[in-house]
Amino acid sequence: MKRLPPLNWLRAFESSARHLSFTHAANELNLTQAAVSQQVKGLESQLGTALFRRLPRGIEMTDAGQAYLPVVHEAIERLAVATDEIFGRINLRVLTVRVSLVFYTQWLAVRLPAFRELHPDISLRITSNIWGGDSCVTDVDADLEIRHGHGKWSGLRAERLTRDTLLPVCAPDLPSARRPLAKPKDLAGHELLHVLGYEEGWGYWLRKAGAAKVDSSSGMHFDTLISALKAAELGQGVALARSSLVEQMLESGQLIAPLKPHLPTEEAFWLVYSPHSIVNPNAKAFVDWLVETADQARA
Repeated sequence: MKRLPPLNWLRAFESSARHLSFTHAANELNLTQAAVSQQVKGLESQLGTALFRRLPRGIEMTDAGQAYLPVVHEAIERLAVATDEIFGRINLRVLTVRVSLVFYTQWLAVRLPAFRELHPDISLRITSNIWGGDSCVTDVDADLEIRHGHGKWSGLRAERLTRDTLLPVCAPDLPSARRPLAKPKDLAGHELLHVLGYEEGWGYWLRKAGAAKVDSSSGMHFDTLISALKAAELGQGVALARSSLVEQMLESGQLIAPLKPHLPTEEAFWLVYSPHSIVNPNAKAFVDWLVETADQARA
């Protein structure tokens, strides 16, 4: 049987790969940066191949490192889950859910009290992200994660939560006789509020709406839909919203949706987790509740 590398070397590699930083890995593992670097070098020496390229300002993974990471991550995660399950600490552990910030503020926050009422004994910790990225692994500190994308992340299970349409939204008093918003081409007279990271943005919507002559590059750009919606609410322009995230703002009259069409989008919010996470009964309870709640919301 081939000799396995020491576990501390594998942990140093896995943490360094997630952070793309020996320094951040050292902070996470309570080691020095030099110790982490030495452990990774030891692993590379035993394997006979480089896992990282050392750059003047950081590190990046080699092809071998990228291929090895999912296997190492899964092994560490399975070991942690099995240890918790066998030695009885799993029910005492805080359930950590890492969630897209806009999804939390616009969708999840108002619904969480229902879960707390059903499961008052489960301690929840909510951590936020802006973009989940295309990583094939979830945050090692999170049991579950809510991401935006197409639902395909290698090695992870994904449960679809939303089926959105794209719709322009703005403050109720933004349209005027001088600057109407009755047709898509009227957007030429308004500030467009863009959100970075979405594949289907203003350019996509304007083409589909027959208003390709409107300059889709103009306007303000934000790194999260939260900021764009706030700017729209304040009358600073027109944001392209995802329907599930603006239902309450439309119902309350904070925003209006004056333009058609409302286009279906292929992108969605997904509940993402390792198949091994579901061994945790607290995680399973949250998954079951969230999927059922999302199904009801879509209905």
